[in-house]
Amino acid sequence: MKIDVLTLFPAMFAGPLDESIIMRARKSGLLELKIHQLRDWTHDKHKTVDDHPFGGGPGMLLKPQPIFEAVESLKREGTKVILLSPSGRKFDQKIAQELAQEKDLLLVTGHYEGFDERIREALADDELSIGDYVLTNGALPAMVVIDAVARLLPGVLGDDESSRDESFSHGLLEYPQWTRPADFRGMKVPEVLLNGNHAEIEKWRREQAKLKTKEQRPDLLK
Repeated sequence: MKIDVLTLFPAMFAGPLDESIIMRARKSGLLELKIHQLRDWTHDKHKTVDDHPFGGGPGMLLKPQPIFEAVESLKREGTKVILLSPSGRKFDQKIAQELAQEKDLLLVTGHYEGFDERIREALADDELSIGDYVLTNGALPAMVVIDAVARLLPGVLGDDESSRDESFSHGLLEYPQWTRPADFRGMKVPEVLLNGNHAEIEKWRREQAKLKTKEQRPDLLK
């Protein structure tokens, strides 16, 4: 998969995306990731990317010109252009799974008071938000999307089964799990997990996932 990111803050991506699973995915060639500075598509000496909104109001808006030129330069056949902003549809595991089927993503990160509306209307294939709150810019949401999507790519986790029973994969939270020792300070692992009956274990895990979801995230069951 190829992912391009258009941002005003390329340095923010250096640490999180150069470690752990994402780093291995990049080194193995499973993920091709490039971060681009939006100001590279400006034409004035001050590299201006924002301006006051028509009609007045606080804050500044990202201008259409730099983003249009950047997207037109970076977009390839089949590229899906996604805006990251608080007004987008809420990102979840289902959307991550959908995006993992794509071959080419271009993430455009917001800043200031958001985007000139023409950017949404003429350039964006989708608009995503990672939650009902406001961040200083779209860099962190872009990293969240990259991480959630990249780990679903075949071969990235090493064992593709790892992502199939995680929280939200089937509309439920993940079942509780334990490791050695079986008895730690008097706290014991459920006996069903020690008997080697895999059918019984699978049934118990499904029941526990439903129970955990009902207790902690009942909204997922609606």
